[in-house]
Amino acid sequence: MSDTHWTLSPPSPAGARLVRAHLWLGVLALMGSGLLAVVLVLSRTPGVKDLMARLFPLTDLFRAALVVHVDLSVLIWFMTFASVAWGMVTPARALGLGWLGWALAAGGTLLMMVSPFLPGAQPLLNNYIPVLEQPAFLLALMMCGLGFAVAWLRTLLLAWPRADLSEGQRPLHLGIRLSAAAGALAWMTLAWTLWQLPAGSGTAYYERLFWAAGHVLQFQHALLVGVAWLWLAGGLGVRVLPGLRRLAVPAVVLSALPLAVVPVLLGLWPAGGGEQMGAFARLMQWGHLGMLPLGLLAVAALPGVWRQPGSAPRSAFLASLLLFAIGGLLAFLIRGANVVVPAHYHGSIVGVTLAFMGLAYALLPALGFRPVVARWARWQPLVYGGGQLLHVLGLAWSGGYGVQRKVAGTEQVLSSLPERLGMGMMGLGGLIAIVGGVMFVLACLQAMWPDGRAARPDTGGGEGRAQPT
Repeated sequence: MSDTHWTLSPPSPAGARLVRAHLWLGVLALMGSGLLAVVLVLSRTPGVKDLMARLFPLTDLFRAALVVHVDLSVLIWFMTFASVAWGMVTPARALGLGWLGWALAAGGTLLMMVSPFLPGAQPLLNNYIPVLEQPAFLLALMMCGLGFAVAWLRTLLLAWPRADLSEGQRPLHLGIRLSAAAGALAWMTLAWTLWQLPAGSGTAYYERLFWAAGHVLQFQHALLVGVAWLWLAGGLGVRVLPGLRRLAVPAVVLSALPLAVVPVLLGLWPAGGGEQMGAFARLMQWGHLGMLPLGLLAVAALPGVWRQPGSAPRSAFLASLLLFAIGGLLAFLIRGANVVVPAHYHGSIVGVTLAFMGLAYALLPALGFRPVVARWARWQPLVYGGGQLLHVLGLAWSGGYGVQRKVAGTEQVLSSLPERLGMGMMGLGGLIAIVGGVMFVLACLQAMWPDGRAARPDTGGGEGRAQPT
């Protein structure tokens, strides 16, 4: 089966326990992010935002919630799911080190959740990793960084190429290992920038600090979403034609190849300077074109996925491809600092999130949990993706009329009916997406709660197969 499908074998029982812990941490991060998303959406929805402005100091509430929401839903969720993927290919060795990394990441995540309620939180809305300029939050960020660094370090040290991998397993195994290398390069880029950059504070300092590393980290996410698409297609039973099987490994390598120029960019210009920041922006703009062959393999699997019976992984695959493509197209419409910018990155980020959601559903039995049995779970990716699509289109519409990003309440001046309609669409879509996010968390909890856990991981012939819902 693995010769004609993209798939991976489940980890050993000892390794599966560590992978399960990372998945639990990711679900917890999404729960916290979802609660903050309610505040974000209401604070920008016409009519409701005016009521909130009278009840709360909306600007401060919006910005503090935005910082932690973004970090939980993007940084922590993406890194925990990367750790899940890395754990799937890493032998069950040095597990004590792995659990130490998980404990650091879990402690940092919990501290991050409570940091807005501690004294001295100053929200800074810089790109990539927005921060609360506060000792507790910065300590939380450092703990998470060290914890996830342990996860990619174990993979790089232990997950060597294996001669027993089938043709269907090889590209997934390689893509996951290369994503760990991308994560390591992002962390090393951050360390280099921190060493080179003069000490400072404020939005401009953190913008320069995280700029290069954030662009490198995008390649980790891009590699993993490409792997997730192929993995989902294989789990849904889509057969891989021999010619496509031969193209998969080169396509994965091509997606990671632009990372080879990162050390050159770090060495050519001063850290955080305009020349270097512009170079990394161009690397993102042109380097991600290397992902096109991998994306085309996913598109080639689309007819086979479409013919499969309705299931949560199938819905996630379809919604992920659509949102990721729309996010990419919107990047070409950005003109200035308006809400087209968040429309672009929301589309791309949600495309990644949906792929990870679908893969989480498919991996639950392989990790020792029971499969999702709720019939409504097959609609969850469509509810979440449909709400986010409405959210993205509302932002893009409003951005065309010049509505600015990173503002809320009375700072958000909506002077015309089209602006109000666009932001109203954004608010409605955001609320629908929140419902979809809650559905995902509930579906996962139903399968992952200890009373519902299977006795041992599924080691049958359908490794990682998507289970019907």
